[in-house]
Amino acid sequence: MADTGTASGRQTGIFVDFATCPAKYKHWRMDIDGRVARLSLDVQEDQPLTPGYELKLNSYDLGVDIELYDAVQRLRFEHPEVGAVVITSAKERVFCAGANIKMLGQSGHGFKVNFCKFTNETRNAMEDASANSGQTYICAINGPAAGGGYELALACDHILLIDDGSSTVSLPELPMLAVLPGTGGLTRLVDKRKVRHDHADFLCTTSEGIRGSRALEWRLVDQLSPRSTFDQAVAEKASEAALKSDRPASAQGIELTPLERHIGADQVHYENVKIDIDRDLRVANILIAGPTDAPPSSLEGIHSAGDKFWPLAVARQLDDAILHLRLNESEAGTWVFRTQGDGGQVAAYDDLLVEYASDWLVREITLYLKRTLKRLDVSSRSLVTLIEPGSCFTGTLLELALAADRCYMLDGEFEDDADSPKAPATVLLTGMNFGPLPMVNGLTRLEGRFLGRPEAIEAIRDKAGSELDAQAALNLGLVTFIPDDLDWEDEVRLALEERASFSPDALTGMEASLRFGGPETMESKIFGRLSAWQNWIFQRPNASGEHGALQLYGTGAKTRFDKNRV
Repeated sequence: MADTGTASGRQTGIFVDFATCPAKYKHWRMDIDGRVARLSLDVQEDQPLTPGYELKLNSYDLGVDIELYDAVQRLRFEHPEVGAVVITSAKERVFCAGANIKMLGQSGHGFKVNFCKFTNETRNAMEDASANSGQTYICAINGPAAGGGYELALACDHILLIDDGSSTVSLPELPMLAVLPGTGGLTRLVDKRKVRHDHADFLCTTSEGIRGSRALEWRLVDQLSPRSTFDQAVAEKASEAALKSDRPASAQGIELTPLERHIGADQVHYENVKIDIDRDLRVANILIAGPTDAPPSSLEGIHSAGDKFWPLAVARQLDDAILHLRLNESEAGTWVFRTQGDGGQVAAYDDLLVEYASDWLVREITLYLKRTLKRLDVSSRSLVTLIEPGSCFTGTLLELALAADRCYMLDGEFEDDADSPKAPATVLLTGMNFGPLPMVNGLTRLEGRFLGRPEAIEAIRDKAGSELDAQAALNLGLVTFIPDDLDWEDEVRLALEERASFSPDALTGMEASLRFGGPETMESKIFGRLSAWQNWIFQRPNASGEHGALQLYGTGAKTRFDKNRV
């Protein structure tokens, strides 16, 4: 999972690998019984991601959550028969103590924030499965659930708490650590579970937690059961949820095989995604290759292709690439996207996703593309798209241009291509641009681009299926600038150099504020507040200073807070 001293891990001092599989799990057990899966947390104290702390009381670090994310993905793709997933603890009389405090105390600021972001995205994937995949998540709290442990429960659709007089739910980060629950706990309390403001305030300012009937009365849990009947109550609830699932009990899942990936000093290459890092300019150049083969001619062909089906293969590779760049290449502050291939082929694959949208596997592929693009949206990086001759910014791949902070499209051809001319750059919209791939605020990227202007979206919809040249794309508002060959190199170079000259902190704040206009959802609130409040609080002396709560936790020394409100 981790290796120190690698070239790509130079920014964090550790290389984090997000690729794993059940045979490699150290901290989770996955069991399948008919329509119900059980994920049991059994953290090995002496197996942290990095040395320097012990994972006591089922506390977790990034390595634990990488396994959980992998398990969630595999349950969706490899087990169509599963209609309900139970999250519980394999340890007696303890559920989960949350994120490991020693790990947070010894981690740098960037690692802490990326850790919180990834754990949020993993819990969002669980909620997405419950809401859209017919795979309901149920949490069986069989011991104290503190901090991130309770936040894991909050990501589930139904929470059962063992009523044994000692098991509690708590969010003690504020009184104990001078930080906030990092994985959306505050927002999920009031937005998702509709917990009263005053009740939530009490919960979050007491370190003892709340148990039994009060937890139920305050909507902190959904069900109580004594220890003698707890397992039976969990089984009954899981069976009830599984019966409501529309997932096909007799279908055959597809295996998520290991990604083929080569990591060099300045490159990361997958089959369809290639990253080359310009360290002087602090730019990650990302090239996505379109499909080389025609799409399958039937739904059976999609299932037979398995994880080699181009949209799924691209989603997996881009997902891993984003996570790699976030954690292992923090100084590559600008991501520049290019594509290469046949836009008509991309459109043909998109048409399949739309035509067979009701099929369980096609649904999962589309949802995975949605989650991957959301992960891109909320990454604290400047996003630039370059649309050139030979590009295939069509449909799903056009979403990269719509997500970008800047999009440049060449007007005409490159003079250097005279000996082997390429067709001028074009873009093409498909049905995937009009609903299946929303952002965290619930809007499509087109809706977010043209807030309050439905006529602009209708004008774009009228052009769906037609190749649009640079001037047409500019007129419709799909791109930012359309330099010709004479100006292209200078305009792009100056834009990237300018970006590299700015404060990364200020850019993060600006980009997070500008990308998500319009309505808020629980998901957009979680990421917006994570980028602002948690990012700021993690850096304050009261939390992370030499005498801060994170540093003194477990030492017996009492923190003396700077009492000034800022």
